Amino acid sequence: MRMRRFEFSSPSSLTEGLALIGQYKERAKVIAGGTDLLVQMKSKIVNPERVISLLNVPELSGLKKNGKGLRVGALAKHALLESAPEVKEGWGILAEAAHKVGSPQIRNLGTVGGNLCNASPAADTAPALLVLEAEAVLVSQKGKRRIPLEAFFSGPGMTVMEKDEILQEIFIPQVPANSVWTYLKLGRRKSLDLALVSTAVLLIQDSQSGICQRARVALGAVSPTPMRAKETEEFLRGKELNESILRRAGEIAMKECRPIADIRASAEYRQEMVKVLLGRAIQKSMGIPIPPTGI
Repeated sequence: MRMRRFEFSSPSSLTEGLALIGQYKERAKVIAGGTDLLVQMKSKIVNPERVISLLNVPELSGLKKNGKGLRVGALAKHALLESAPEVKEGWGILAEAAHKVGSPQIRNLGTVGGNLCNASPAADTAPALLVLEAEAVLVSQKGKRRIPLEAFFSGPGMTVMEKDEILQEIFIPQVPANSVWTYLKLGRRKSLDLALVSTAVLLIQDSQSGICQRARVALGAVSPTPMRAKETEEFLRGKELNESILRRAGEIAMKECRPIADIRASAEYRQEMVKVLLGRAIQKSMGIPIPPTGI
């Protein structure tokens, strides 16, 4: 399917890129890897007057670790996130989630910024970044602002970014001591599929008693946006994570989510799978073997 004609710009600095974005606003679309945008343009879902490539903007690239956490440039490829030693060692759940994105070809092309700004409820990196309590750094010609990623998504395909803003980077704080985590994704196929349901779990446990001191739970593909399951988190706090507690936590998570029915799965199926996936994710994070699960 042929795309409509458009003008193309490839700025070489953040200043130049922001000037173009500020000039064209809603008449332009920014592109990085293009794994989402090009499909939308071919399908005539979006028809920008100008496409602005950010691939040559150095201020949007790379990873940088410091004493406070990890800076992830919006142009960081999924392949980098799944393989970089600093990510695997300090923020392993993000490496797990990045590995679940598409195929090797897509992971070598697609960027974390694109995955988040596309704002799909089923975005793979979003649940992991939510339980890591990441922050989005947005920039425009007027300056920068920093918001919790939890406040970044406003609806399916929508974010809180203004028309003249771009996502510059993601900041991820240090993970608390005694943390364990995992990311599980359920799809109809074993690979190359969108999530029907996904869940990310990060638990902070007492090293002596094993009691859950704090839980972070995020769900994907079961609400208009990737979401934190706050009621489930509060229920798990202070509990010994036995079978009955996990069952009850799953039931609470089922009630928190708001899945839709579509051609891939019914809303009822998605809710039931939230309960199953959450229990298994908690078990896996604690080192308990689970049945083969998801992608």
